[in-house]
Amino acid sequence: MGQIAIKIEGVSKQYRLGIIGHGMLYRDLQSWWARKRGKEDPNTMVGSQQAAGPKENGRFLALTDVGMEVKQGETVGIIGRNGAGKSTLLKILSRVTAPTRGAICLNGRVASLLEVGTGFHGELTGRENVFLNGAILGMSRAEIGRKFDEIVDFSGVETFIDTPVKRYSSGMLVRLAFAVAAHLEPEILLVDEVLAVGDAEFQKKCLGKMGEVANEGRTVLFVSHNMTAIRNLCARAVLLDHGRVVIDDSSERAIGYYLSQATVEKAIVRQDEIESRMEGVILRNSPHVRAVEIGTFDGAGEAKRSFYSDEPIYVKVTFRCLRVIHDLRVIVMLTDEKDTLLLLSQQDDESDLVAAFHHLEEGVYTASCEIPPNLLGGKSFFVSVHLECPKTEHLVIPKILAFEVRFQGYNNVHLDYPVFFRPQLRWQMQKLSNHIEGADRVR
Repeated sequence: MGQIAIKIEGVSKQYRLGIIGHGMLYRDLQSWWARKRGKEDPNTMVGSQQAAGPKENGRFLALTDVGMEVKQGETVGIIGRNGAGKSTLLKILSRVTAPTRGAICLNGRVASLLEVGTGFHGELTGRENVFLNGAILGMSRAEIGRKFDEIVDFSGVETFIDTPVKRYSSGMLVRLAFAVAAHLEPEILLVDEVLAVGDAEFQKKCLGKMGEVANEGRTVLFVSHNMTAIRNLCARAVLLDHGRVVIDDSSERAIGYYLSQATVEKAIVRQDEIESRMEGVILRNSPHVRAVEIGTFDGAGEAKRSFYSDEPIYVKVTFRCLRVIHDLRVIVMLTDEKDTLLLLSQQDDESDLVAAFHHLEEGVYTASCEIPPNLLGGKSFFVSVHLECPKTEHLVIPKILAFEVRFQGYNNVHLDYPVFFRPQLRWQMQKLSNHIEGADRVR
């Protein structure tokens, strides 16, 4: 494992903003002439002037002086918020794009799974795409033929293998794409956050396959917002922020630092801040629900981040429906710093609220969840919120808030015990006898 599989030296990637052609020569000339005179581009789309990120003179630095070495057989996680440069780094390693500065050295055959359906042709069947995609990834026809049944069995789409993939759902497509890439037996496997499309069973299967690949001595670079997966698969993690390497250390230390920096240090966050801090957000088919405000409050309605164990905690979620929404579920989850799910509650746990959330007109609504007193122990907790309707809306906002609970003990003496739950249970004590057997022999 001492041999270097990936070497990255001083890699930077710069993009030029607003240089894409408009499809017509006269519009391109209009834009060029406007820029030449220092005037506003008449063909610029509304809102495009507000592109986020470090930019200077119309240039955007996606990566800045990134350097690292990955040894053969290592499994390294790449973490960071959206826009940190994770996918750009993997695209450079996959040779999809070239670095502006710096150099990379790859020792071995590379397979990459960067985007759902990359290299797939919609008019071809699943069978034909397996051979096409395998060839693109460097497999011979004979090699694909030997592994074809195993690939199809792993993907779980055997019933539709002779159907054009344009009729596949995104989940079916990513199953087949991952199955091809995973069975290439590359020396280096690059995986971006595409597994979020699959269901829980398939995600588990994919993570198991990546674990097998790592155990076979091959190198894996894994981009994910799933900290549990990073922790379980990767001994090492690299944290990127605004295109720079912030931490290159053990996964525990990198994740701990990332979570401590990513959590909002407020009791209330509002829409602009929620949307600007959407690191790790899985936004699936949810154009009609928006989170307006999320906060933690005490019984008097005061926004707080620190509570005593003997007082109730209220998590309030304010959201906007942009159209009529049916069967909305508002879900509140509490996790620890290791991303372990500790508590989950949704509004249809309360039967009186089911009808209220069955049919929501356009407008702004508030849902409040009470965490009862004498339940949580003396720890810090992270709050995640889901807004979802089956098959239509699914908005996941992970770790948008954090609060701490301090244990209020006997006679209101403050005691710190690092425990997640310290409920007030029912105890009984009774005297059984006045006589202690054998007491007269005790001297």
